[in-house]
Amino acid sequence: MDSLLDFEECVIDSPEFRLNLDQFEEDVSLLETQLDKVMKLCGKMVEAGQAYSAANQLFLNGLAELSSYHRRDAVITTCLNQFNLGLQEMVSFHTMLFDQTQRAISQQLTNLCSQFLPQLADTRREFIRIGEDLQTATLKSAQVSQHKAGDGERASHLLLATRKCYQHFALDYCLQLNTFKTQQKIDILNSVFSFVHAQFTFFHQGFDLLRDLEPTMKMMAAQLSQLSADCAAQRKDLENQHLLVQQRDASGEPMVSPCPGSDDIIQGYLFKRSRKRSKTWKRCWFTIRDNQLIYRKSHKEEVSVLFHDLRLCAVKSLEHIDRRFCFELLSVQKCCALQADSEVLKQSWLSAVQGSIDLAYREGADGPLSQPKEPPPLLCGGDTSSGPPTPKPAALGVAMRGPGNQRCCDCGEEDPRWASINLGVTVCIECSGIHRSLGVHLSKVRSLTLDSWEAEQLKLLCVLGNDVMNQIYESRCSEERGVKPRPDSLRAEKETWIKQKYVEKRFVRSSSSDGAQKCHGQRSLFRASLAGDLVAMAAALAEGAEVNGSIGEQEGRTALIGAAVGGSLLACEFLLQNGAKVNHRDLHGHGALHAAATAGHTGQVCLLLKRGANQYAADERGQDPLAIAVETAHADIVTLLRMARMNEEMRDSEGVFGAAGDDETFQDIFRDFSNMASHDPERLSRRQFSRGGGREGSGEGGDEEPTQCSEDVRVTGSIRLPR
Repeated sequence: MDSLLDFEECVIDSPEFRLNLDQFEEDVSLLETQLDKVMKLCGKMVEAGQAYSAANQLFLNGLAELSSYHRRDAVITTCLNQFNLGLQEMVSFHTMLFDQTQRAISQQLTNLCSQFLPQLADTRREFIRIGEDLQTATLKSAQVSQHKAGDGERASHLLLATRKCYQHFALDYCLQLNTFKTQQKIDILNSVFSFVHAQFTFFHQGFDLLRDLEPTMKMMAAQLSQLSADCAAQRKDLENQHLLVQQRDASGEPMVSPCPGSDDIIQGYLFKRSRKRSKTWKRCWFTIRDNQLIYRKSHKEEVSVLFHDLRLCAVKSLEHIDRRFCFELLSVQKCCALQADSEVLKQSWLSAVQGSIDLAYREGADGPLSQPKEPPPLLCGGDTSSGPPTPKPAALGVAMRGPGNQRCCDCGEEDPRWASINLGVTVCIECSGIHRSLGVHLSKVRSLTLDSWEAEQLKLLCVLGNDVMNQIYESRCSEERGVKPRPDSLRAEKETWIKQKYVEKRFVRSSSSDGAQKCHGQRSLFRASLAGDLVAMAAALAEGAEVNGSIGEQEGRTALIGAAVGGSLLACEFLLQNGAKVNHRDLHGHGALHAAATAGHTGQVCLLLKRGANQYAADERGQDPLAIAVETAHADIVTLLRMARMNEEMRDSEGVFGAAGDDETFQDIFRDFSNMASHDPERLSRRQFSRGGGREGSGEGGDEEPTQCSEDVRVTGSIRLPR
């Protein structure tokens, strides 16, 4: 154990104490330099890590685009999608690791430096100044003549007072140095331990993620092996076909043949003479189909019909022009000269045209002229299949119990692992990134597998869920002709849909901006909060009600105060997650904490204290929530508020050198009340006592009549706060 400064030696101010003090000050200066260096290096490391994460995200976006390019191939698409999801989660783990590193190293060490070093510097300056004053007083006292008794007495008194002041500052300075020497070990070890724990968590999560992907990798390895064998066989077949075609076309003559699997009689390239300029010839692709001669000038242009019915045409060879291998088609309206590449091809076309004319006459001599047919539509590839399900952690398993939570609320992706706390829905990793870009005032995204969850937050996911929220936010989807994206849709399509759904609220029914409609929505939100109807509350917020809007006929109360009056813990949590101001007060100075204390809702008191409610706020009568709880005789709330106040006062009184954090006893009691409020609220509702000290149901004063204060609280639909 390191040696500390001796307070007895400090009072004596011996040379040994001075040497130890100088060594202590050098150690503090050296430690400050090293801490500053560590924090700067940590900042650079986090900066480089964030740049790496950004580059990794760009790479994954490119991988996703590559996957969409192969969307017609189910095997490749499934493989790339599965690995892309895993790598996306790994990027999320990296981001969390850098955040935890920033908090573990920079913030904790910064707190250590800012908490001790400035005060040490100030105390040291005072210590040096008083030491100089003591030196001056000592010299003056020594120089006074023994014949001047009055001067000697004054000098002695001044020396004594200065020495006492110097000893006081010296002891304070030693105490601060010793405290810093002791505390810095704890803070530095705690900082490094937090960093190592973050690294341990990161690699453990990565191991779990890759272990979850192991079945998929085995399945994909088998598919890859089969695909390699099929590819080798197909490549060999293509080489054989290439050899056969090359041997058959050894003469170099261009081929002209019917298209396999189609109704075309013959197709190939021919030169066509222009009707306006007889010396101009253009090479086009010609086809005989359905008793028609059609052609295409280039692959970028549409098909044109040259002759609609070959039965009305005649074909003959052209021998009197300069160009070789020419023939002509004639009808009543027009004629057209064509040229083949060789005599063989010319004869093939003449035979094909004449054969088509003869066939048309034989099949429909007595019927109407044939009409052109539409070309057959092109067929697209099939859908992709998803991989095997992955095991679910505890929070994920609870969240999946909500209606429709097994699929992403916005795109339908299976097995979502992220959720929006304030909306009460589950989303996939890609949609969660879009939700984050909306801002926390619209959607607070949290991981179901990586983050910690409170009981009330998980209950919101189970009570609301994707089906309920989609009925609210997508009720007018068909009327607005909205197209909901699919799991394989592009990110831009999903982003457009999510912004239309939650920012513009385009598909919410009756989301009018009219003033009367807003007032009606505000009243609906207050009534639903009072009744604890989460679905109605969500609908009112979606339709434009302000979460912090006050109701005039309710004496300026907000929805959060109504939820505290009604006693629904989930309603309070839902409003707080959606931005409700915990310390808003009505016209009588009552806030949500006043209302919960008056009504005796211990769960709401716990929740509001956790969310930063001001327990010292006084109403128009000058009463704070503790005074109201005492007056309304709610024992548990009185105990809880007193413990909270005592804990806060102890923490403030301990000052710089006090123990860090809250009192453990208070934390244990607070945790017990919170768990009871979440899981067994009936036990809290019976914990009341009369003004005479008796507790209902406790066996002490249980037969007494309830006081008037208790009766005032039990008012149907609302409560009367004490005046």
